[in-house]
Amino acid sequence: MSVTVDGDKSVSVPQRVRRLLRGPRPEAVPVVVGTACTAVGLIDVAAGVFPRFRHSRMHTLAEVLPGALGPFAAALSLSAGVLLLLLAHGLKRHKRRAWRAAVVLLPAGAVAQFAYRHSIVGVLVSLTICALLVRHRDQFRALPDPRSRWRALANFILLGASSLALGLVIVSVHPGRVVGAPSIADRLQHVLYGLFGVEGPVDYAGRTTWTVAYSLGALGLLTAVTTIYLAFRPEHPAARLTEDDESRLRALLATHGGRDSLGHFALRRDKAVVFSPSGKAAVCYRVVSGVMLAGGDPIGDVEAWPGAIERFMDEAKAHSWTPAVMGCSERGGEVWTRETGLTALELGDEAVVDVADFSLAGRAMRNVRQMVGRIERGGYETRVRRARDIDPTELERIRRAAADWRGTDTERGFSMALGRIGDPADGDCVIATAHLPGAGIGSGSGSGTGTGTDDGPHGDLKAVLHFVPWGRDGMSLELMRRDRSADPGMNELLIVASLQAAGKLGVKQVSLNFAMFRSALARGERLGAGPVLRCWRGLLIFLSRWFQIESLYKFNAKFKPRWEPRFVVFRTSRDLPRIGIAAMRAEGFVNVSPPRPFRSRGRRPCGHTLRTAPEREVSAA
Repeated sequence: MSVTVDGDKSVSVPQRVRRLLRGPRPEAVPVVVGTACTAVGLIDVAAGVFPRFRHSRMHTLAEVLPGALGPFAAALSLSAGVLLLLLAHGLKRHKRRAWRAAVVLLPAGAVAQFAYRHSIVGVLVSLTICALLVRHRDQFRALPDPRSRWRALANFILLGASSLALGLVIVSVHPGRVVGAPSIADRLQHVLYGLFGVEGPVDYAGRTTWTVAYSLGALGLLTAVTTIYLAFRPEHPAARLTEDDESRLRALLATHGGRDSLGHFALRRDKAVVFSPSGKAAVCYRVVSGVMLAGGDPIGDVEAWPGAIERFMDEAKAHSWTPAVMGCSERGGEVWTRETGLTALELGDEAVVDVADFSLAGRAMRNVRQMVGRIERGGYETRVRRARDIDPTELERIRRAAADWRGTDTERGFSMALGRIGDPADGDCVIATAHLPGAGIGSGSGSGTGTGTDDGPHGDLKAVLHFVPWGRDGMSLELMRRDRSADPGMNELLIVASLQAAGKLGVKQVSLNFAMFRSALARGERLGAGPVLRCWRGLLIFLSRWFQIESLYKFNAKFKPRWEPRFVVFRTSRDLPRIGIAAMRAEGFVNVSPPRPFRSRGRRPCGHTLRTAPEREVSAA
């Protein structure tokens, strides 16, 4: 008798049994051990918290153990269990430091299991996992992740809250030995005091007082020690482009920058880069929550892309990061999947307008034409210039206005955002501005000359669009910001002005916003769309209440662009939730860092940020 196993055409049943008896494959050991450490950690915590969590029959041997060992063993069991729970994720990711800590903690947990619970089973489980770790130590070679001092604060808050909650359980699981009837406030006070090693208002009969005290003290000490370690350990800073990396990338973009509209965004200075062995191609990335995110296609010669991709995958393997690519083109997706065996999924479409074909004439452009005409009749003027041609004083005013008009306190963007305006190295960028001469006259605001001295903090400036170069004859929209007091339609006005001025700037194609799931929205509204497609479109429209999915697609469609598909590349479907969360963190939609103070008190946030999020009023208009 034969069966099919793991792709083998014919494997006998005895062979399959032997495979099962051999245990997990070596590459699966970290996952198995990490899961087992989670279970052992929970058992250790339960052994330290609940006094009746015992299944051993070794009472005779327990009688000869030192009497004071019980409270110490409970605290040791509790500490080892909490630390194992913290290390389990690192073990699953093959982290070498997590392996070292687990090899020390598992025997400590075994000692606590024997001394406090007198459990031979608990000892054998801990030592078996420890032996498995030692045997497969070559599987735990992953290097540390980039980190910062904020992790110490996050550890203090999270572990402190967990210690407080667990401490309340410890104080409350001895109802038969509590002296009196302490209230919840008394118990909470006892926990807070106990975490600092001070005796609280709750008293117990017998040795329970010492058991509770040692357990609470162990939790407090554990929180303090781990926080101090994270605060003072050697720092592995987040990714930053060096000057040499940036100059090499600019040289590659000068030759091959026209291949991808997202190429210039590789110059974000919060990214790291790996180059191919020949130096003719590069992949830029950022690590977020253990996910190694690359944005767009590799930079440089297509023939050298495989070398850069191989270096990227080697770096991901060395640190046990999850590799992923956001927003690559169809050609880039083909190379990524061919060279790595990863999977590609269409994420959305990029709107690209050919300057030679753009015109406001015709019925299809009537709404845009009428909106632009109405705004121009209101006295608004537009200016479209290279950044290097703008006076430094005015450039600084534009930069300050764009920062003040940002709709969120967090700067958004990763794969399709540069993150800066007016840098001396970005002189080829194009800045389009909208002005309202005379704005504020009669209200003490000034004469509207645009100097910014009398007409409010930003003069007559009302909206800003920023484009980055796309090769020698293209530009790609990076952000759209506007004053909320300005008339609706500022973005449409400036996009039209930019397209009309593109010819004088030598620009032949302009990349606008990226519309997620654009094809599903377009096909779902057509006549004859099936029920599944209509249901998917309905879900996207529902999600558009919080994420500008449909409105962004309709905003882009006004300018009659051609649609270029963009893809996300990933390893397995199980990684998609992690990649999605990491991408949202990188783009600034999910912020887990401590909030930064606002720039000024009483200022109302206005405007949104980048090419993926135009204003809701504008989109509706």
